[in-house]
Amino acid sequence: MAEEVLSQNEIDSLLSALSSGEMDAEELKKEEQEKKVRVYDFKRALRFSKDQVRSLSRIHENFSRLLTTYFSAQLRTYVDIEVASVDQLPYEEFIRSIPTMTILNIFSVSPLEGRILLEANPNVAYAMLDRVLGGRGSSVNKVDNLTEIETTIMSHLFERALENYQEAWGSIVDIEPMLEEFEVNPQFLQMVSPNETVIVVSLNTTIGETSGMINVCIPHVVLEPVIPKLSVHYWMQKEPSKERNPLEYEAITRTIQGAELDVRALLGEADMSIEQFLNLDAEDVIRLNQSIEQPMIMKVDEEPKFYIQPGQVKSKMAVQILEEYTEGGGEDE
Repeated sequence: MAEEVLSQNEIDSLLSALSSGEMDAEELKKEEQEKKVRVYDFKRALRFSKDQVRSLSRIHENFSRLLTTYFSAQLRTYVDIEVASVDQLPYEEFIRSIPTMTILNIFSVSPLEGRILLEANPNVAYAMLDRVLGGRGSSVNKVDNLTEIETTIMSHLFERALENYQEAWGSIVDIEPMLEEFEVNPQFLQMVSPNETVIVVSLNTTIGETSGMINVCIPHVVLEPVIPKLSVHYWMQKEPSKERNPLEYEAITRTIQGAELDVRALLGEADMSIEQFLNLDAEDVIRLNQSIEQPMIMKVDEEPKFYIQPGQVKSKMAVQILEEYTEGGGEDE
């Protein structure tokens, strides 16, 4: 810890005060020996360490990137989602902080117990709804009179977004998010006791010209089984699997096999002036820079790849691959 360096004038003043009795040396020692007291609010008990909160922040930063991609594709407009804050507070305090009428998606995360709440600000939710219905993405807050069609569209939109939540948690635990309830009034929602500690992840969301918040509320009971994994030691010790998934390998192979390539057999090249080119006539012979004894070169997407020789298969012209192309390797043959 850095120590404060006193100037000579300050030292003289301090000695003068001690000698005159203005300051008591024993009293100063007593104050230094007294234990420092830190205020602790039992109503807002901190049940997650800073390390665990940072891990949750990393998980939801990944979730925000996945959501940005998902909503950009679904809404076909500019979407930007990023983590604004990660806090732990009583459930009652969170409920009081959100609007009285808002979009509430309650979903389970089997095999973890309890439920998670995803709350979308009405401005953001209606901008999404307007885009899905073909509008420009303007927002009109009328949560209290949602029609059945609007409710169905909006719940389906967020239900499909939960697939990204499953992927974001994949490095910690395999979960299966499932939308269970869709509400608009937080007063009718009682997930946990009012004093239960919850993690609230606030996502700053911009859709076109509309912006607002999407909040993810995670009760402590949900995270309790995976708390030991929310540490730097777990992240550092966990090594990624080095074995390739056979299904992924097969899918990649199948996709690559269907790719089209531009393949050309190069007979040879010739240099000539523009005047010679313009004076070419029928039955003129162009002398190539390659001997008939030398193998030809096959180019794949303009890159030389193989040495080949011409031939014929069932009355069709063909080439036979001799060996892989090496720079200058065919000139000696």
